Amino acid sequence: MEPIETEIVAESRVACNGGGGPSGHPKVYLTMGEEGHVDCPYCGKRFVLKEGAAAHAH
Repeated sequence: MEPIETEIVAESRVACNGGGGPSGHPKVYLTMGEEGHVDCPYCGKRFVLKEGAAAHAH
């Protein structure tokens, strides 16, 4: 399944709430793995780590 929307981000840890409002979903925090992207399990939005950005320290 293709992601419905892609957002380029500078952090490997992101939060998604589906945009809020009636089409939103509960806020979830997502952490990217080695592949440099993560998809929201609720709405399918893909977050992609910007090239050259440092991964979040665990």
